Amino acid sequence: MDKLLTVLFILLLFLIPFLLKQAPEMEVEKKAKEVKEELCPVDITVSGVDKPIPLEEYIVGVVAAEMPVTFHVEALKAQSVAARTYSLRATDSGKKPIAANVSAQVFVTEAERKKRWGKEFENNERKVRAAVKATEGDVLVFGEEIISAMFFSTSNGQTETAQNFSGNDVPYLQSVESPGEEDVAPKFEQKSEMKLAEWNKVLGVEWDAGRFGSLQLIRNPTGRVQKAVTTGFEVSGREMRELLGLASTDFDIAFDVTNKIVHVTTTGYGHGVGMSQYGAEAYAQKGWTAESILLHYYSGTKIKKFTLLDSKCLKTSSLADNSE
Repeated sequence: MDKLLTVLFILLLFLIPFLLKQAPEMEVEKKAKEVKEELCPVDITVSGVDKPIPLEEYIVGVVAAEMPVTFHVEALKAQSVAARTYSLRATDSGKKPIAANVSAQVFVTEAERKKRWGKEFENNERKVRAAVKATEGDVLVFGEEIISAMFFSTSNGQTETAQNFSGNDVPYLQSVESPGEEDVAPKFEQKSEMKLAEWNKVLGVEWDAGRFGSLQLIRNPTGRVQKAVTTGFEVSGREMRELLGLASTDFDIAFDVTNKIVHVTTTGYGHGVGMSQYGAEAYAQKGWTAESILLHYYSGTKIKKFTLLDSKCLKTSSLADNSE
């Protein structure tokens, strides 16, 4: 009996350290399993689309709509992260619906992509999905907060500040250089003309040679028109752009007195805040990575994986149309 007790005692001495080691590991595995089970998939409700769409599938439709599929893969990856970030912020992580047009970000369904791309659908779809997959879950944050990842088509060589655009200073939406877009963007500079009668009708004020002669286009440090001022008339550059349907707020105006024609030249396309899409392409062609592109356009941000922990996983439902 004594020998048996001795053997049991020796075995117990060997087993105790093993059991003590296993207990914490089992607890960690248990907690990891619980966290994994609580990770909630995010669905995005798109206005005009019947059913909510899984986040990553939604991003495929946005990248396909917002950026030419011919773009460098690093530019497409940058667009994927920006679109994912924008959508999570705009929808409060899937709780609110989002528009499928430029009032938010453009989205096209798979059926629409097939119609648009035709015989090139499979190749184009593969390229876009690869870019989205490579950045799966990646979002931009400032501090620990998901940012408002604004983006636009083409800059005039530098981006606009949120302060100049909306009057609100946003630390990560500052003006940065965006060179080389004139070589890649088809709408870098545009010219248009308007008969004086139509001009007066649009602006609601009778213009003549004298009024055009005294016109001052007051520009901000990014080269865009902050204010347009002439005799009896004063509007912001942004208002002028909206009234005349201009491509950007970097514009020049000339009046042909003889033929009574107003000539307008614009540089860039879009509001100018955040990431320039053609700027991203220009940088990608120079060898920049998606991460470098994003951290350049969104000052002071970092990229992290998005996770949504909620024991009662969110169920997205359509609440109301997303306002512009």
